[in-house]
Amino acid sequence: MAILAKSEILKAIEAGKIRIDPYDPDCVGPASVDLHLSNAFRVFVRLPRNVRVFDEVDFRMATKGLWIEDGDHLLMRPGDTVLGMTAERLTLAEDVCGWLEGRSRFARLGLLVHISASFMQPGIANHQVLEMSNFGPIPLEIRPGVAICQFVFQRIAGQGRYAGVFQDQSPESFARD
Repeated sequence: MAILAKSEILKAIEAGKIRIDPYDPDCVGPASVDLHLSNAFRVFVRLPRNVRVFDEVDFRMATKGLWIEDGDHLLMRPGDTVLGMTAERLTLAEDVCGWLEGRSRFARLGLLVHISASFMQPGIANHQVLEMSNFGPIPLEIRPGVAICQFVFQRIAGQGRYAGVFQDQSPESFARD
């Protein structure tokens, strides 16, 4: 169970074990691939009641879809949390899994790009949701198209395939209420 270095990531892409759409070879780093922020967001809304946390809870009941046009931005005030989504659709083979990680340039501003659930199962085929929080003291302008996070790939022993509720999520459906 090793983390893939650039040479192994490129081999896995060539072999079809990792598919990134759209794919830019310049985004492959020493041991990860940079992913970009799409135009799709979900912002939290105030509800007149508590939200019960249970297995069937749906995040859509506490959020509102939002589409930010290219060149525009979403303002995150200190303490805000929003859901974003990667522009790239990531497809992994049954023997590859990975981790979504923030980038240090944004973490140094107080932006946590993925606060929980960073593990991505083998066999996924979707755009990744980002749980973004501004833990810093200044408002941040979040813009679509920015290389917001990185994906670290790992080989696993055996095989698996994700077939959960979030399979096939896309920016268009994500931002829709």
